[in-house]
Amino acid sequence: MMSSVAEIQEAILSLPVEEYMQLRQWFTDLEWARWDEEIEADDAAGKLDSLVAEAMEAKENGTLQEL
Repeated sequence: MMSSVAEIQEAILSLPVEEYMQLRQWFTDLEWARWDEEIEADDAAGKLDSLVAEAMEAKENGTLQEL
């Protein structure tokens, strides 16, 4: 079992390109999933309410900018 970050980093550096790309995609997917969970938790806790209210007000005033 790998027990340190340095050992994991060394193992990653020794991966063939295709396996490295698979690992990279796995990390990307994991980060997006964690980000989604964080946003959902913030929404459930009401932490985004002021932003939603601000956006709704901007929409009503015609000052909402498209991304």
